[in-house]
Amino acid sequence: MGDYYIPDLRLPGESRPIGRWGRMHKAFLQEHRPGQYNELLLSGKLWTYLADLNGQANDRLVCIISQMQAAEGVTEELKARNWLCWVQSMNSIRSRAEEIICSEMIFV
Repeated sequence: MGDYYIPDLRLPGESRPIGRWGRMHKAFLQEHRPGQYNELLLSGKLWTYLADLNGQANDRLVCIISQMQAAEGVTEELKARNWLCWVQSMNSIRSRAEEIICSEMIFV
């Protein structure tokens, strides 16, 4: 009486971290795209998808920051001459680049 077979289901292990961008996109998928989230989760591809997205977002962030630095003239010379202005400019550039990443890759 009561013999049951319980499947030993395991998800494939992904060793790469999902990082900041992956966590943000995961929260977005859970809240706004539950169908896509469940499809990725049940197929076992969620962690790989998020890790790939995190890597792409980090690469894009570096690219955007370097382009903005060149366009606005934020150089190592400015850092040596007026480091406070350099820090202010870099914080502004980083903030704008992160907003671009969010609108282009995370919240879509």
